[in-house]
Amino acid sequence: VMVAARALLFWALVYSYCGVCACIAGLRLLWSIGRRPGETFRWVVRENPPACLNDPSLGTHCYVRIKDSGLRFHYVAAGERGKPLMLLLHGFPEFWYSWRHQLREFKSEYRVVALDLRGYGETDAPPHKENYKLDCLIADIKDILESLGYNKCVLIGHDWGGMIAWLVAICYPEMVTKLIVVNFPHPSVFTEYILRHPSQLIKSGYYFFFQMPWFPEFMFTLNDFKVLKSLFTSQATGIGRKGCRLTAEDIEAYLYVFSQPGALTGPINHYRTIFSCLPLQHHEVIMPTLLLWGERDAFMEVEMAEITRIYVKNHFRLTILSEASHWLQQDQPDIVNKLIWTFLKEETKRKRE
Repeated sequence: VMVAARALLFWALVYSYCGVCACIAGLRLLWSIGRRPGETFRWVVRENPPACLNDPSLGTHCYVRIKDSGLRFHYVAAGERGKPLMLLLHGFPEFWYSWRHQLREFKSEYRVVALDLRGYGETDAPPHKENYKLDCLIADIKDILESLGYNKCVLIGHDWGGMIAWLVAICYPEMVTKLIVVNFPHPSVFTEYILRHPSQLIKSGYYFFFQMPWFPEFMFTLNDFKVLKSLFTSQATGIGRKGCRLTAEDIEAYLYVFSQPGALTGPINHYRTIFSCLPLQHHEVIMPTLLLWGERDAFMEVEMAEITRIYVKNHFRLTILSEASHWLQQDQPDIVNKLIWTFLKEETKRKRE
């Protein structure tokens, strides 16, 4: 009875908060229609990709079809085949391009692969939300590794890609030599912290809003994807550092990918199954782990970063960058790249000793 009561309470919280978020979104929609009715429903589908998406210095566009799921994945690869693999998993609402600075940086010593996750960009997007359960997303990474001809990698994830990276490291520890996560805590820390801290619950409101069918996608398209643009450029949530703000062409790259018909459903479906996968088990990570965190993250409270230490049963390094936003690897690429190099070399040295 207690279990049933707790489950009922949990789902009541999820759907009531989902309702609150929907009401706020509805009010924003009405306000926008009242102010600029013509602009509100303007949505331009970009026909041609901006040149930056085909920049040869970033690597080669490749495709691989996974045997088990039958899905075709798109990725951009830089560095020679046969070098150790560095696999990069992006967050939401992003795609392989968010790793452009890392593709250029690490190709000297690694085969660097920046993936479009299931449902994103040029990777196949199965239609049903059940196809986006965490088990499927974890299996994708294992299958891709094998399809690329590797049995282990340095795994790097940011935001939602960080969540997947943690879970891959927990489920397939033999496949991850080193784990690097950017602005996402250990999943157990996240799920426990969010229930105890209303401030984090509010910041994670989009997890609840995304439980609704079609409406979240619709809200993203308003005013020609104003929400998407402001996520990266606004004072509150955007990239703060002057020298690294997204260029007009960078923003156009994001708009090109997400303005295609149906392009937002796959990415949002990642969140539509999350509550049915909870609670996550308490699993420890056994490989050396680097956690990088932008302190000005508008979506994740920095306190979660320190608590993550408990779950890593190996060398754990945490670096918090005070002036950095949620989009850390784009916001402070030079510092992030330097910290990653230090961590990779340091671990190699330690093994030799």
